[in-house]
Amino acid sequence: MAAHLRGADARSLLAPARRLFEDGSFWKNQSDGLACFLAHDVARFYRLPLAFPEMAAVAPHFHLKPLLPLLAGNGRFYVLAISQNYVRLLQGTAFGVDRVDLKGVPTNLSQAMQFHDRDEPLNFHTRPTGPGRWARIFNGQGVGIDDFKDDLLRYFQQIDRGLHDLLRTERVPLMLASVEYLWPLYREANSYPHLLERGIAGSPDRLSDKELHEQGWAIVQPQFQQAQRDAAALYRQLAGTGRTTNDISEAVNAARQGRLEFLFVSLGEEQWGTCGALGERITVHEKSEPGDEDLLNVAAMHTILRGGVVFAVPPGDLPGGTLVAGIYWLPLAKR
Repeated sequence: MAAHLRGADARSLLAPARRLFEDGSFWKNQSDGLACFLAHDVARFYRLPLAFPEMAAVAPHFHLKPLLPLLAGNGRFYVLAISQNYVRLLQGTAFGVDRVDLKGVPTNLSQAMQFHDRDEPLNFHTRPTGPGRWARIFNGQGVGIDDFKDDLLRYFQQIDRGLHDLLRTERVPLMLASVEYLWPLYREANSYPHLLERGIAGSPDRLSDKELHEQGWAIVQPQFQQAQRDAAALYRQLAGTGRTTNDISEAVNAARQGRLEFLFVSLGEEQWGTCGALGERITVHEKSEPGDEDLLNVAAMHTILRGGVVFAVPPGDLPGGTLVAGIYWLPLAKR
């Protein structure tokens, strides 16, 4: 483990970080927080819009728990900005947004139609689209109107197919930013189950990424707060039924097996210990010992990686009053 490296190996591991001391440009462009991750053949440095308590952790896995407000499902959302001229996908948190590199997605309507055969049949999803303004915008019939509607639908279907590989394992809200009359048509093409009913109305071409973030966060913030309250209420309702745990060893094992739907962890506190191969006994220590890692970090990361939702909350705000609180997935019905 890293804690038992020989001097030469330790110096080699830390060399990328030491070189930063000589990089004046790096220190001139800082944000509220700085996260550094070092391992063999890995050196990553992130300026982040979140202030962290100063700490260093040497463990078998990267210590990501301080980043949970940025990483966890209770803080992320996507904005899909669509116009006939431009497509952007932004991934946001309370602190800002970043553009997502889109592959297999047309950049505009003209590109989508460039190699398209109009005789190709359209595919429709069966979910209801709800009321919209399409009919009021495109009144009447005719080849021009019908062809334009079909072209837009094919454009949206291509976007949806391109997003499928990117979002297929996500449970994060996605909202549209577009002129409002396009929303019902995009819903016909959409296959992502977490598309919000509410979106950002108006031409997104006139809005910067920062403006889209501000309007998007105003929409999703109440939803995130309600989701956390709902999960806490569900924990209290299910406590004692076998569907919850506030034991750190049980939570770590369940998270590694993908059995946790929701997990609350306490920010600013650690529970040190060791966990070997899956199924082996987990050892919990009062203080950090050589080879230990924060078991709250282990449980949180495995919950996120296996499709669960993590709520990182201040100490004392966890349901159950401990450092961790988990809710198991509802068992599948037996056939």
